[in-house]
Amino acid sequence: MGPGIGRTLTLFLAFLLVACVRPPEDSRAQEIQRQLTGTWLREYQQGPARVRRILVLEPAGSFTEAVLAIEADGAVVQNSHSGQWHFDGTNLKRRYTLIDGRKPSAPAFPYAAFEVTFESRNVFVGTDNVRQRQVRYQRVGEGTQP
Repeated sequence: MGPGIGRTLTLFLAFLLVACVRPPEDSRAQEIQRQLTGTWLREYQQGPARVRRILVLEPAGSFTEAVLAIEADGAVVQNSHSGQWHFDGTNLKRRYTLIDGRKPSAPAFPYAAFEVTFESRNVFVGTDNVRQRQVRYQRVGEGTQP
């Protein structure tokens, strides 16, 4: 065996080793899903109302969302939602099964999907490509209230 063939064989074996050790493609999605697990705060102004949303993404795939809106006149509106969530490799998808403690009346369950990008480990931006809007969430401690 000549030096060229030996070098080629060595490179080929090194390639095979790297190919066997490389994690599966879905491991990146699983890593992001683990990173999304936890408690997230979204604060924003909606017209004259100031809104705080606490989104809790559980490891087993359920979520709760508590909403507090304070109107310009001081009136307080609270909502509570829950359902199932998952990350498909690009989008954080939430399927609402309870809205303010009641099952949705429509034949289809309300659904939200946001393309996720992380600004940092503790901040992500979700882009709703259907409604053409972005939302920004910041990680907060467990038990944070809206």
